[in-house]
Amino acid sequence: MGTAEFVYNNKTYSSTKTLPFKANYGQDPRIEFKIRKKGKYESAEKFATKMREIQEEAKVALGKAQEEMKKYVDRKRREADKYKVEDLVILSTKDLKY
Repeated sequence: MGTAEFVYNNKTYSSTKTLPFKANYGQDPRIEFKIRKKGKYESAEKFATKMREIQEEAKVALGKAQEEMKKYVDRKRREADKYKVEDLVILSTKDLKY
């Protein structure tokens, strides 16, 4: 894993309230590497449950962030003007190329 990738994966994001690495793999990224002893590891079911919980928490946090963003945008939003065929409108030529 490169330095930039490690920094990205080791940053808690405000929208998810978790690390991207933890959301994907269910654990914090390791800085050092330890030799694992031979033997049984955590059961796959326990790991899968933990992953579902982390992903559900991230999903809820993203939903809350989305709601907050929508509230902020909707404060300044208004109904669009309705135009009919043959209505006269003023057209800005600022972005037109001649």
